[in-house]
Amino acid sequence: QVQLVESGGGLVQPGGSLRLSCAASGSILSINAMGWYRQAPGKQRELVARIANGASRNYADSVKGRVTISTGNAKNTVYLEMNSLKPEDTAVYYCNAEGRTNLGIPFSSWGQGTQVTVSS
Repeated sequence: QVQLVESGGGLVQPGGSLRLSCAASGSILSINAMGWYRQAPGKQRELVARIANGASRNYADSVKGRVTISTGNAKNTVYLEMNSLKPEDTAVYYCNAEGRTNLGIPFSSWGQGTQVTVSS
């Protein structure tokens, strides 16, 4: 099994910054991609940012220029640096990891989510 633990959400004023962290653990042979998704009330879950093979990054148009996804020195970790936050960024943010388990079985696992609220 693969577990993802997120941290770093909270309440921030418009224009502020937050850094989300996600660490994957468990029976992991390899991770091909990690990403951040978000879901606002009444809306579908959407991609925020994703990094594949440690280098290929893609971002949602709504966050380009304000958000940076990166992997950490610690194995199987990913960060989301968010700047110039707007009220419309308010959502539950979920971490996702795709890879293979120690048995060679593909997996796609999700974290429990962390709330980000942008409000004055």
